[in-house]
Amino acid sequence: QVQLVESGGGLVQAGGSLRLSCAASGRTFSSAPMGWFRQAPGKEREFVAAISWSGGSTYYADSVKGRFTISRDNAKKSVYLQMNSLKPEDTAVYYCALRARLDYTPRTGDEYDYWGQGTQVTVSS
Repeated sequence: QVQLVESGGGLVQAGGSLRLSCAASGRTFSSAPMGWFRQAPGKEREFVAAISWSGGSTYYADSVKGRFTISRDNAKKSVYLQMNSLKPEDTAVYYCALRARLDYTPRTGDEYDYWGQGTQVTVSS
């Protein structure tokens, strides 16, 4: 089994920054494609960013492009999401996800196999 634990969420003012971390443990795939998703109250889960198993390819939702950066450290079995210029509409629970196969890097949640418990990000105006 794979366990994913997110951290780094919190309350920040608009324009501020936060860095989310996701650590994998258990029967992990240190080079698995990974992604970040978020879900705001009353809304469906949405894609935020994803990174290929090597870290060589990254993908972003249009709403966060230029403000968020996804990265990974395979030696630490961790993936990160640096969030800058935060807006109130970024308020959500943020989840990291891992795909057990190394074939491609999905941008839809259904194609990921493991999920963390989520971390709350609240951006005040």
